[in-house]
Amino acid sequence: MADPSKKYVCIHGHFYQPPRENAWLEIIEQQDSAAPFHDWNERINFECYAPNTAARLLDNEDAIVGIHSNYSRVSFNFGATLLSWLKEADPTTYQAILDSDKRSQQRFSGHGSALAQVYNHLIMPLANKRDKESQIIWGIRDFEFRFGRKPEGMWLAETAVDTETLDLLAHHGITYTILAPRQGKAVRKTGSKKWEQLPPDSIDPRRPYLYKLPSGKTINLFFYHGGIAQGVAFQGLLNDGLRFARAFDEVFTESEEPQLAHIATDGESYGHHHRHGEMALAACLRHFEESEDLVLTNYGQFLEWFPPTWEVKIHENSSWSCVHGVERWRSNCGCNTGGRPDWNQEWRAPLRKSLDWLRDTIIPVYERESEKHIVDPWAARNEYIELILDRSEENVQAFLEKHAKNYPVSTADRIQIMRLLEMQRFAMLMYTSCGWFFDEISGIETDQILQYAARVIHFSKQTAGLNLQQSFLDRLRKAPSNIHPHGAWSYEKHILPHQVNLVGMAMHYAASSLFEEYPEHLDIFNYRADSEVLHRLQAGMQKLNIGRTTVRSKTTFSEKHFSFAVLYLGQQNLIGNISINMDRSDFDQMTSRLSEAFHHSNLGEVIGLMQESFGPEKFTLAQLFQEEKRSFLKDITDQNLKGIEQAFREIYNENYQLMTSHQHSNIPVPAPFLSAVQYILNLDLLRFFEQPNASRQNLLQILGEFKKWNIPIENTPTLALKAGEYIYRELQRILKIGIPNSLPELKNLRRMIATVEESLPVSIDFWKSQNLFYSIHKNYHRLAPDQQDKEWGDQLNKLGTLLRFRMQQ
Repeated sequence: MADPSKKYVCIHGHFYQPPRENAWLEIIEQQDSAAPFHDWNERINFECYAPNTAARLLDNEDAIVGIHSNYSRVSFNFGATLLSWLKEADPTTYQAILDSDKRSQQRFSGHGSALAQVYNHLIMPLANKRDKESQIIWGIRDFEFRFGRKPEGMWLAETAVDTETLDLLAHHGITYTILAPRQGKAVRKTGSKKWEQLPPDSIDPRRPYLYKLPSGKTINLFFYHGGIAQGVAFQGLLNDGLRFARAFDEVFTESEEPQLAHIATDGESYGHHHRHGEMALAACLRHFEESEDLVLTNYGQFLEWFPPTWEVKIHENSSWSCVHGVERWRSNCGCNTGGRPDWNQEWRAPLRKSLDWLRDTIIPVYERESEKHIVDPWAARNEYIELILDRSEENVQAFLEKHAKNYPVSTADRIQIMRLLEMQRFAMLMYTSCGWFFDEISGIETDQILQYAARVIHFSKQTAGLNLQQSFLDRLRKAPSNIHPHGAWSYEKHILPHQVNLVGMAMHYAASSLFEEYPEHLDIFNYRADSEVLHRLQAGMQKLNIGRTTVRSKTTFSEKHFSFAVLYLGQQNLIGNISINMDRSDFDQMTSRLSEAFHHSNLGEVIGLMQESFGPEKFTLAQLFQEEKRSFLKDITDQNLKGIEQAFREIYNENYQLMTSHQHSNIPVPAPFLSAVQYILNLDLLRFFEQPNASRQNLLQILGEFKKWNIPIENTPTLALKAGEYIYRELQRILKIGIPNSLPELKNLRRMIATVEESLPVSIDFWKSQNLFYSIHKNYHRLAPDQQDKEWGDQLNKLGTLLRFRMQQ
């Protein structure tokens, strides 16, 4: 219950990643810098988002005494684009986040801890009013779709704020947002006529404030404690959870007014920026919960209990990460990452001007073309989020029935409507804040938003016949680069050559059909390929596929029909041809001639017939998408590595006694022999952890060979992950077998973990196994005594000790 004499605490985490998806394929391509993970989203999820669903509570000797979800105890927001990725990439963590919000409602008097966020993290004061409104509507609807309730609060990207944005938030039912302390300009006690002007960063963060809006509405504002937030982000406060908690104690003073000590930081601080930061957070939250004087709360609950008694004015166009307001996203204000003091950011203004020109140019185009098909173009854009969240045919039809002037619409009109709406979607995505945040215009973050700009230009040509590319390039070239001739250099080199259209997708499908098991109907990223006919011929390593297929976009529903022939010559060599205007009779005739030539092993004639039928234009491996090239080359490399493995294994086995004789005679083993031994042993060690029911004896044998030949263990990051996955799978198997029949497996796993810990120079990641063990242990002790088994329980406790648990607790 509300008690003004108590001291209240709240921690907010802003969890967000910039979009990394290829703007045409809408998948994240592999990022080598994130190894051993596929990409940075996957890596940060492993280090931060997932661990915060099950954070460890440790004792003074770093043994685990409990596991709790941080999300259910803190205030948090997740970017909509990040949650969209997480739902597909790690549904367990995604669901745990949603469940944590439900638990927080039970904990905090019905107030969920999750906040919505403006949809794609654009800087709201720099957006036009229509974009502001769409960002809020999309952010709210995305939140409702995932969390199953209306949001009370909304996070503003970079806490960038102006009055118009706050008025729109209030108009759409948002009751509060969180700002930085320097964004408060003046305050007064409710009922007073005199405003107190505030020096920089001097607002009292311990109370909520009421902001009266020009529309007559109001919104509540919280200003977080800057000192503690800085300590979390930059001063090592997460090195000690108890020290973190005690920092909040220093905020409070003797006062009859309710006081709230609260902070807001990047959520990635808790595990990614600071290793094991989620454990420091968990320890801090435990301290709050065990305190007699402190009450852990969230913003919604605190507002219900203690409505604001002070009013506030804000600094217009201000933010938390630029001391100059919002200049970091439109000028060379001096704010940067600090990595290259010799660089400047003069490119920011021309970049924004280029995008503003593009946005403003397509607005009348969108209105003019949409009005031919849509009742209210801007209302349709605001509700387009419904299709982004669910592109099922049923939902598409419901959307068209509501917004199209003439329903049911023709195929051509449907495609036009979707292209126009996609043009608008990308016109907002191209303002994602990360494009300006860093130091150089040719960085990957700016390339990302320029991909979105390229999509806008593409759709403007498709829908209205505009040719905006050159005008956009001319403007972009005015942006200076620190390392390239001009700001358009990266756009011309990295973006324009890699644009994807239906022809490119057809090439991709043709190449994929050589290696897919069932290629007749294939989902390729956000496209679908359906074959009318597909002939697959093979002679040794050589393959020839001939087909007719339809490639269709899953977003705009545009489609094209193609005929193709693709010849695989072995290794990385393939040659393909595509036609969009070959009729069926010509195709059948070509197929007959190509098949005959291929069956007679006349590859020269096959290539000649392909050129005769399709013309000189062809595609090779170089024209495939980067992700497909990786997959293609990996498959070929894996095949070749089998031969290398066989050769090295023969060297190892056939020369084993000879190498042993060298050792016994104190004669160095020849380096080529040791190279083969090193390759085979490290390969065998990795594979050991991939097999089910692995024998500890086999592991000891492999480790013995490492010791015998004095061979270093390699690939330690990958090895640590594989060993952790093996332990988790074995624990799942024990759970499936049940009590007491899994006793032998339980003993074996305990011995295996002990061996791994003693013998491998890696730090095994036990996180998933610890979570599962925690659940098994709790459920075991909930059983009736006659359902338990003493020996099985003893072995479980011993396993828990190995997994770092303090079993006495």
